[in-house]
Amino acid sequence: MQTLKEKKPETHNETSIRITGAEAIIHCLLAEDVNLIYGYPGGAIMPVYDELYKFQDKLQHVLTRHEQGATHAAQGFARVTGKVGVAIATSGPGATNLVTGLADAQIDSTPIICITGQVPRHLLGSDAFQETDIIGISTPVTKWNYQITKAAEIPEIMAKAFYIAKSGRPGPVLIDITKNAQFEEFDFSYSRCIGVRSYKPSPKPDTAKIESAAELINNAKRPYIVYGHGVILGKAENQLRTLVEKAGIPAAWTILGLSAMDTDHPLNVGMVGMHGNYGPNVLTNECDVLIAIGMRFDDRVTGNLDTYAKQAKVIHFEIDPAEIDKNVEADVAILGNAQESLDLLLPLIKENKHEAWHNKFKECYEEEYNAVIKNDLYPTKEGLTMGEVIEEINLASENKAVIVTDVGQHQMIACRYAKFKQTKSNITSGGLGTMGFALPAAIGAKMGAMDREVVAVIGDGGYQMTIQELATIFQNKTPVKIVVLNNGHLGMVRQWQELFFESRYASTVMTNPDFVKIAEGYRIEAKRVKERKDLKPTIQEMMASKEPYFLEVCVENEDNVFPMIPSGASVSDIRLK
Repeated sequence: MQTLKEKKPETHNETSIRITGAEAIIHCLLAEDVNLIYGYPGGAIMPVYDELYKFQDKLQHVLTRHEQGATHAAQGFARVTGKVGVAIATSGPGATNLVTGLADAQIDSTPIICITGQVPRHLLGSDAFQETDIIGISTPVTKWNYQITKAAEIPEIMAKAFYIAKSGRPGPVLIDITKNAQFEEFDFSYSRCIGVRSYKPSPKPDTAKIESAAELINNAKRPYIVYGHGVILGKAENQLRTLVEKAGIPAAWTILGLSAMDTDHPLNVGMVGMHGNYGPNVLTNECDVLIAIGMRFDDRVTGNLDTYAKQAKVIHFEIDPAEIDKNVEADVAILGNAQESLDLLLPLIKENKHEAWHNKFKECYEEEYNAVIKNDLYPTKEGLTMGEVIEEINLASENKAVIVTDVGQHQMIACRYAKFKQTKSNITSGGLGTMGFALPAAIGAKMGAMDREVVAVIGDGGYQMTIQELATIFQNKTPVKIVVLNNGHLGMVRQWQELFFESRYASTVMTNPDFVKIAEGYRIEAKRVKERKDLKPTIQEMMASKEPYFLEVCVENEDNVFPMIPSGASVSDIRLK
């Protein structure tokens, strides 16, 4: 994907210096204010690592234990800071091990740059040792990629990479650099990229469509907002809250939109989606105006599209033209950055309350509370629930922690019950659903927000996919809090097998190792909780610790996550049990 042409930057060039391509990579990173990267060395990227050794006082390299861990750590860093995360790897298997993280970042709009070494230019296409066509492999899962074969290309391509990764709808970029280009000398100077011909990252909102949206909202009797990750990426949290409060509109989050508004805000009504809250799902099909802000109508949100919000006028605020009318046809589509679009909308919005409409959400919540929430958070049965663990973390952290979740039942429970007072506090793998995401992502998140508590909440299955990153925590003394909710199963798959495959538990029962001993092997303080009386004091001890801490909580083996919309069903067909 090498068709984009860069506009000539209007910024002042640095004085040129004669250096190698490998050193130029370092200077490019420093010019983009990068001071932390994740990676794993190897032969084809060794010249860059040799230069990293010389720049240790300016650029910290974190050695992960797997290249996938490097990408997820870069994602965690990017998600909590809003900056571009950087990962680096060698050619061949080093490069291919980045692909899962690239795909995850692509679908969740996370700005990361992956730099890979490559065999020398004269060996390209010869099946040389550790040669793979990483450009061809990564094209479907990157926003842009490019192979550098001459050192002189480095400044322009690196500048363009950062611009593309962080502008508009953010995403991953991969830059592949042949070994000869790393050794070559050239006259280096650097200018940040300020534009790329034919690439319009942030469309200007159409004022006529803004006016049409305002008219629909002002005349609505049952307006409803569903907000997603685009609010956080667009730094539109204040505008969202102002709109909700001024117009009195109930608002619900997608799992990536969570934390854009305080979870205890009276007009923040819960989560939509397959395991979302009862009212936000059911009342989607009763609203008269649906206002989608920075969300892409994912299938896990909409359920059966043939029955999704057919009675409503749909207003879609979105920065990516490809998402408009892709899944749900919009009556008014407003292209642009969410902050800019909402700033234009707010003066046109009339004050309102919609109390009767909001009371419907309260009634649905009461029904869900009695059927599900009360039993999840305040159980009277003997076995521990995932919900009560999340609630104790809320209490011990005063709702101020960054919660990083893996994928599965624990993820849905955390996104339902975790409470937040600050944006960029919920970090999870949304669109790709990557097991193994949480542990390395929590490392990146903590390194990006050392002033905040970072808690990784992981299932026993996903934990073992990247468990080797405990060594990264140990080596760097990164004070991440790790909570493994151990139910002895691949829980979400087991739940589906119970509900839809007549309880045929094919390959979902897990025989697990002693997680506490493994953590202790990495010199990480570790505890195991099996009884309710030990849960609160142990979580309080964990949150008070200034060191890395591992906590295994043995929860019920066959507990299910409800509510649930069966795959392909309507949002109105949500099951409370």
